[in-house]
Amino acid sequence: MSRTLCLAQEPEADALLSADHFATLLGMLLDQQYPMEHAFRGPKKIADRMGGFDIHRIAEADPAEFEELCATPPAIHRYGRSMARRAQELARYLIEHYDGRAEQLWTAGDPDGAEVLRRLRELPGYGEQKAKIFLALLGKQRGVEPAGWREAAGAYGDEGSRRSVADVTDGETLAQVREFKKQAKAAAKDAAGAAPAKKATAKKATAKRAVATKATAGAKKATAARGAKKSAAE
Repeated sequence: MSRTLCLAQEPEADALLSADHFATLLGMLLDQQYPMEHAFRGPKKIADRMGGFDIHRIAEADPAEFEELCATPPAIHRYGRSMARRAQELARYLIEHYDGRAEQLWTAGDPDGAEVLRRLRELPGYGEQKAKIFLALLGKQRGVEPAGWREAAGAYGDEGSRRSVADVTDGETLAQVREFKKQAKAAAKDAAGAAPAKKATAKKATAKRAVATKATAGAKKATAARGAKKSAAE
């Protein structure tokens, strides 16, 4: 069952995301190095400035004018001009490969979860992680459940998780996802900090072993020398 999305945390922006699959794909594209809810408000900002949200008009817009439109405060992203170019690339790709109908990514040819993931991964501006998150979003909130979608989405497909955009349904779950990411980032930082210390400890232990080995070899050599000297005296 499809549900009204609550990713932008603004009724009008979320209504656009819920009604237009390209808007959701574009919001997901913008969700990097920028607060999630602001990223998903990007499509509504474009719609307001273009007098509507249309994939063909976005694809065919003059690049310089479209960059200006997207970068004008409040911009669609921290890097408004760069993301404007990526938005047009995404629109053109979908028109070329899917007749401008974003939903064909998960409907054309009755694909399974692995195939939908492959198609998402090939989108401009998407990668493995973003593709898995979007697949999880489709399965968890849009009623799109191709065979094996949870397995293809990996941990992002886990039921009851609070790991990504796919799990955000209101302000409370957004806060929970943020907390998860904060803890994951802290754990990664701790692990990165521990690695040099572990390496230094191992290096120190290796040096100690080398010194001990050298000392042992020296002692054996001295003992052998004394034995040889004693034998010669006899």
